[in-house]
Amino acid sequence: MSTHFGLIIIGDEILSGKRADKHLPKTIELLAARGLQLSYADYVGDEPARITAVLARAFAAARASGDVVFSCGGIGATPDDHTRQCAADALGVALALHPKAEALIRERMQDVAKEQGVPYEPDRHDNIHRLNMGMFPVGAAIIPNPYNKIPGFSCRAGAGAVHFVPGFPVMAWPMIEWVLDTDHADLHQQSAYAEKSVIVMGSMEATLTPLMLAIEANYSGVKVFSLPSVDHPEYGRHIELGVKGPPELVNAAFPALLAGLHTFNAKLGPELVR
Repeated sequence: MSTHFGLIIIGDEILSGKRADKHLPKTIELLAARGLQLSYADYVGDEPARITAVLARAFAAARASGDVVFSCGGIGATPDDHTRQCAADALGVALALHPKAEALIRERMQDVAKEQGVPYEPDRHDNIHRLNMGMFPVGAAIIPNPYNKIPGFSCRAGAGAVHFVPGFPVMAWPMIEWVLDTDHADLHQQSAYAEKSVIVMGSMEATLTPLMLAIEANYSGVKVFSLPSVDHPEYGRHIELGVKGPPELVNAAFPALLAGLHTFNAKLGPELVR
C-alpha cells in the first residue's frame, strides 16, 4: 500500500490574505523530486480547538494507514503560536522541554550574544522564555533547523508520523527535505507517478464521461481527470483530458483513452506529459 502524504498550513495570516501560502507548491515539488505526491492539504487559522482537531485527524491517519503529514507554522513562542500545545493535546500527552532542543536553543542564544557583542545571560527573562520553543510533546524527536538551529519536531503515530516545522519557508523547506531524506528515504520512488493528457476541443464533459468511466474500470489504479477551460488564449473552450497513476498503468491506459476519443471524432490538440 502506498504511503499518503499530507500537509497542514497553520496561520491567520494565510487565511486573511496578508501572506500568500508558498508551502503547498514547494511541498509538491519536494515530494515529486523523490517520486512521491501530495494526497491532501488542510488550512487552519490560529484557533487552538481547530488546530487540535486537524492534528487529531492527522495522527489518526498516521496510525490507521501510515500517512506522513507535514505541519507548517505556529511552533514559535509568541501568544498566537498554539501548534506545540495542540499537538500534545491531540496526542493526549504533556509538553516537556526536549534536552536536545534546549541545547540547540541555548547554543543559538550564545551565537546571537556573540554577534551582538554582549555577554550571554542564560537566566535573563527573554532567554528563559525562548526555551519554550523547545517544549515538545513527550516522545517527540527533533528536526534540525539549518537556518538558526531552533529545531522542529516529529511525532510518530503507528507506522506514520506528523512532522512540525516553522512557517518561514527559509527554515521549513530544508527541514522538510531533511525529514524526507532521513526518516522516509525508504519511500522514495515507491509511489512513482506519471501523468499523460491531451487537449480536446469541441467536446463536452458529459459526452466524454462514459469513456472516462470505462478507462478507470478497465485500468484499475489509474485516475482519469478532466480539466475544462472556457477562455484559454490559444485553445479557447477545451478540455484537458488525461490519466494519472503508476507509470506502467498510465502507459497502457493513455492509448486506450486516445482510441476512445477518436470514436467521438473529437478534435485533438497537443499531448502533455508530466
